[in-house]
Amino acid sequence: MTQEVFLLSYTKYGDHDAVLHCFCRENGFESFFAKGIYAPKNKKKAFLFPLNELLLYTSDKKKNIRNILKIEQKNTDIFSADIRKNSILFFISDLLNQVLRNENQNQNIYSEISLFLDQLQMENFQSHLIFIFRLLKQQGLQPLFSDKTYLNPESGNFEETESHHFFDKDISAIWKELIVSQDPYGIKLNRLGKQNFLDSILVYFHYHFTDFREPKSLEIIKEIF
Repeated sequence: MTQEVFLLSYTKYGDHDAVLHCFCRENGFESFFAKGIYAPKNKKKAFLFPLNELLLYTSDKKKNIRNILKIEQKNTDIFSADIRKNSILFFISDLLNQVLRNENQNQNIYSEISLFLDQLQMENFQSHLIFIFRLLKQQGLQPLFSDKTYLNPESGNFEETESHHFFDKDISAIWKELIVSQDPYGIKLNRLGKQNFLDSILVYFHYHFTDFREPKSLEIIKEIF
């Protein structure tokens, strides 16, 4: 079986093996066993970086996890030399590894990840914010547009009174702009707007994803951007 996947995370197993946690174009979230990927002569361990798009040739599923028979890198554009891109990749892969765990086939999300990576490759350094917002839409969690002023993060509705200090008039206006925009990746936010919008969207995730935790690289993202 052949699968196109984005690598979200991996766990080393013993000295030479690993379990790869991936989001697949056809099957959604799935884990795979990569035997020998950490063996001294195996150069494929270089493929293990966040959101690398891989082509996996796997065994038929007989147990709880498929074995990887062969692994190839689908996209040769890698970002390892740029600390800004790397920090975003680690941040988004950590977030997706949480929120996509129970996601079955969803090719729209797969395409959305591809679009985000294209934007990052073009050095759109607020693309992670827009991607997280668009992910809410793909999962049916995006707020509905309203003429009311303040977004209530718990209900997902706009209201006339402020319900959370991270969702003031200015931040709620950014949410509104993104909801109606035909080109959300083209919207420009200043440094303070980026930081405040990121804080607001993480609060929104806390309300709408059970046991959501802030990605480990959050502080690095805030320092860089």
